[in-house]
Amino acid sequence: MNSPESPADALLGRIADALERLAPPPSAAADPASGAAFVWSGTALRRVDRLIAQPLALLAGVDAQKAQFVENSRRHAAGLPAHDVLLWGARGMGKSALVKSAVASVQGDGGDLALVEVARGDIASLPVLFRQLLPSTRRFLLFIDDLSFEAGEHDYKALRSVLEGGIEARPDSVRLVVTSNRRHLVPRELAENEAAAAVNPRDVLDDRLALADRFGLSLGFHNCDQPTYLAMVEGYAAAHGLPFEAQDALTWSVVRGSRSGRVAWQYIQELSGRCGKRLA
Repeated sequence: MNSPESPADALLGRIADALERLAPPPSAAADPASGAAFVWSGTALRRVDRLIAQPLALLAGVDAQKAQFVENSRRHAAGLPAHDVLLWGARGMGKSALVKSAVASVQGDGGDLALVEVARGDIASLPVLFRQLLPSTRRFLLFIDDLSFEAGEHDYKALRSVLEGGIEARPDSVRLVVTSNRRHLVPRELAENEAAAAVNPRDVLDDRLALADRFGLSLGFHNCDQPTYLAMVEGYAAAHGLPFEAQDALTWSVVRGSRSGRVAWQYIQELSGRCGKRLA
């Protein structure tokens, strides 16, 4: 025999019902057949209305990397064989910017290529994403930004399985693009420490460090020198109609403690603010 509901329980039930009615309905998953870019939540796609990217011509100091990445992206968009890509190296040198700019450029030339951003915490859900993308005739670049693995983390195994082909194959329409400050994604000293405690140290070390070898195209980005930094600033300034003063730009980099594409763009933002001019 059920006990009667208390007044307090009845009140809590009415409050819960009211909150449920006030809550907005969950957004419908985006259709991968249309849209320039998406964000993967781990269970569903969310459409990004506009892919904001710098023109490729403004990405200075990385010409060789830019040419190879754009060519690989164009091949993929055309349905030709293309590589998974690892962009690694110095912070602020345009790795993430290049990914977005290259996709925007391919789209501008008529290529049916969409960018899908995947958070590092959702790597294990990639097979679910593959099943959602499989029916589409489009081509996709899955973008995992600023990726690295620390001691005790094992998501790298899920990524390795995707790259080398697990039992559930990914669609041919999908390629992965990963950016990282580390060439091997896993700090070598951590891999060596784990290997030292293992029965077969060489196997553990190879398992940890060989992940980067799964990428068909690996492009390194290195710290820029002073002339390259100034060329970046000058290019941005010319594109946005701002005055260019080399010494002022150098002073900004000294205060920031580094020279990179990111620092150059931050200087342009500062300069446009001083000039009372909005950036396009």
